[in-house]
Amino acid sequence: MKYYQTAYRTGSITNASLVEHLEAAVAEQLEVKYCVAVSSCSSGLMMVLRAFGLSGEVIVPSFTFFATGHALLWNGLQPVFADCNEETWNVDPVDVERKISERTSAILVVHLYGNPCDVEALGRMASRHHLKLIFDAAHAFGSQHHGHPVGQFGDAEVFSLSPTKLLVAGEGGLVTTNDAILARAIRGMRNYGDLGAYDPEWLGMNARMAEFNAALAIAGLPLVKAKVARRNCIAEKYANLLSPLPGLRFQKVLAGEVSTYKDYSVHVSADKFGMSRDNLAAALLAEKIETKRYFYPPLHKQKLYSSFQNGERAGLDRTDFITGGILSLPIYESLADTTVERVAHAITRLAQFNTRGKKATAKERYHHVAARS
Repeated sequence: MKYYQTAYRTGSITNASLVEHLEAAVAEQLEVKYCVAVSSCSSGLMMVLRAFGLSGEVIVPSFTFFATGHALLWNGLQPVFADCNEETWNVDPVDVERKISERTSAILVVHLYGNPCDVEALGRMASRHHLKLIFDAAHAFGSQHHGHPVGQFGDAEVFSLSPTKLLVAGEGGLVTTNDAILARAIRGMRNYGDLGAYDPEWLGMNARMAEFNAALAIAGLPLVKAKVARRNCIAEKYANLLSPLPGLRFQKVLAGEVSTYKDYSVHVSADKFGMSRDNLAAALLAEKIETKRYFYPPLHKQKLYSSFQNGERAGLDRTDFITGGILSLPIYESLADTTVERVAHAITRLAQFNTRGKKATAKERYHHVAARS
């Protein structure tokens, strides 16, 4: 409440002392030189791409939320889709390099579900090819790579502070960077490109963060570490309960990495599990267990992006396979262990019921689960 009261007392609603407080606190916590608060992760990505003056092609994973791709299209850039690693589900650096051409100007990759990318391999590649490296870190506030907070890698990282994230501002985003020129540009661009002289230096937009949003984020900063720890406990419990089941695959978090588990997703192989991802989702919903398909379909199969497919540089078989079976289970900090067990036991009963060779309908599966509950 004290942060809200500050905004009310001063009468300053946008880009004032609370926004500055948030930026300084985040920069210190993430061990990065500059943090610029913006209205959303999407606007942050759009402005970073614009500030770098990019043109031509940008390599981007197809396995991501469509806002990643939208930032490219808003800047008139052509997405070139890279395949994912079959274990971590993050972008595969080998495939990224295979997709680079003389028209490539940047690499824009995602810490999927908060699982840190191979930042060293991507950094070396970007340096070798003289490309900008930008991380969509929407899911990753609180993630760590070998003891270092995500937020200090590449040329810039961009976070989301929307209601589903671990650090929430209501709506908002953060751009973090060690590049003073970029930080200055984003500060101007979030205010229509003007730093106060009423003479814009950049083509900007209204992407300012309100003081009230900053107040909410400041209050949430001390809670992030505990949220990450709780989500990791939930993820471990899901894995322990579900790993004995055939046909389920889990996202691998490599040694030395800490994921936020913004989402906890499994991959369902219908032939081994005994039912498809969609049938499993329907059966769980009948049991009042809601799941999501984050992120299906992948970008290259969405209407808006289908025209950007390049046959010679396609090669997205792993993305097609993983996204075709992806299912995101309930996860949030206050999720009780008993609820995690209920979800896992429901999935286990469904798997056992189907692997006995019965071709059950969703309704039959529901009655089977309900009868055993």
